[in-house]
Amino acid sequence: MAHNPHAPQGPAGGQDPAGSTQMFRAFVDEDGPRPPAATRSSGPRVGLIVGIAAVLVVIAAVVWFALS
Repeated sequence: MAHNPHAPQGPAGGQDPAGSTQMFRAFVDEDGPRPPAATRSSGPRVGLIVGIAAVLVVIAAVVWFALS
């Protein structure tokens, strides 16, 4: 069995015997706290509504010219 020099030595004392939890936390916290993710604005939704309205206007114009 290989010896892990990073594993804590002696009694566990409330620590993870393999040291994986401490190593993972050190890896995750390496960059420090991150800013919260930006929330999406209503931009894409407005564009979708405008696009649907434009399609409806075009369809209405085609029907108008077809029936006249």
